[in-house]
Amino acid sequence: MSISVAMVEDDPGFAEGVKSLLDRSAGFTCVALCASAEEALSHLPPLRPKVVLMDIHLPGRSGIHCVRELKARLPETEVAMFTVFEDHERISQSLFAGASSYLLKSTPPDELLEAIREVHAGRSPMSSAIARKVITAFRQFESAVTTAELLTLREEEVLSALAKGQHYKEAAATLGISYDTVRTHVQRIYKKLHVHTRAQAVRHFQGSRGASQ
Repeated sequence: MSISVAMVEDDPGFAEGVKSLLDRSAGFTCVALCASAEEALSHLPPLRPKVVLMDIHLPGRSGIHCVRELKARLPETEVAMFTVFEDHERISQSLFAGASSYLLKSTPPDELLEAIREVHAGRSPMSSAIARKVITAFRQFESAVTTAELLTLREEEVLSALAKGQHYKEAAATLGISYDTVRTHVQRIYKKLHVHTRAQAVRHFQGSRGASQ
């Protein structure tokens, strides 16, 4: 049985090229080409395609918004983002919206067909450049969370005071400890975070707070 594929893409020339590739490849059937999110949400639910190739930059609502609404209506349909964008924000937004895969339009035809097969089989293929970005983002997240766990409660309080712009004496007064105690905590913080300046420590702290929320 062939894999039914729909494409949401506002560049008609590019869309027709992908449709031609699918139609001449064994095991695939292109059931629809939609030029906007609105058209996709109207036309695709009755067709129930197995896989949807979704562009991000569309007229009207973006492909990311379309993924969220389409998955609510077609939970069994797998969506692969198919775009030129490779920034962290769009990647994460797409995956959180419900996309199973993130592919670049520069993906060679044979690799695109294989990716569609993998998506249909329940896997999550990604272009190599995208996979590296996802791994890097995960490592940064993991590092930030680990950093948050390394600091003691008092060290976090000292660093929080410094992040608010307080000097050592002000932090000492705020926390009810001595100036020398603040200095000792700061030295330990620098050692744990592998930093050498107050600014670096504050950036590390703010990153870990954001990651752990």
